[in-house]
Amino acid sequence: MISVIIPVFDERDNLKRLLPRLRTLSLGHKVEIIVSVGECSINYKACFNGLANVQFVSDKRKGRAHQMNYGALRAKGDVLVFLHADVFPPEGFFEDMEQTLKSGYDAGFFSYQFDKDSFLLRFNASFTKKDGLFTGGGDQCLFIRKSIFEQLGRFNNSQVLMEDFEFFGRLKKAKIPYKIVQNNLIVSARKYDNNSYLRVNLSNLLLVILFRLKVPAAKLKSLHYQLLHVPR
Repeated sequence: MISVIIPVFDERDNLKRLLPRLRTLSLGHKVEIIVSVGECSINYKACFNGLANVQFVSDKRKGRAHQMNYGALRAKGDVLVFLHADVFPPEGFFEDMEQTLKSGYDAGFFSYQFDKDSFLLRFNASFTKKDGLFTGGGDQCLFIRKSIFEQLGRFNNSQVLMEDFEFFGRLKKAKIPYKIVQNNLIVSARKYDNNSYLRVNLSNLLLVILFRLKVPAAKLKSLHYQLLHVPR
């Protein structure tokens, strides 16, 4: 079974688009969908009442790492997929993951493109097709054998920002074989709508460099909100 874990805060509109898409793509596959809700006032169970193979779990602790770990603890599948609510999966999504794992890999990511077309955004997205400085970001949708996820110690709950990069660092250090699947996810460009292209890219680069220099996660998070206009 494949367990898709979706951490959410205020993502009701995105889920209205994503959940039906996942249910359609999962036909013919053994899949469960777990929506892991952070501390918020939205009653997601009431909003999506009656959806088969979708369960909503709630963890009062703040932070995406907590939410994803909480969902993983309740997952029945032997493969875990960590998918952001504003990321739209492509045709062949589940087939690609199954084939990757059958080929001897224990984990993988997807390349992606943005939901708005421009030369600069295409340029950014092109870096997701191969290993590099930004590989392992959450928008690339990590999928991993549950046994390996547990072996690596799950996400670090104290990593309140860039928990995906921190986990990827441990995955690489442990020499876990992974693959970047060349089948583009569609990723929201909403961050670029509220900030200039240059501002977003300089901010991302600075945060990655500071992360590599082991600056504490709390300081990174504070700086992130100072640099960009993003939902908290």
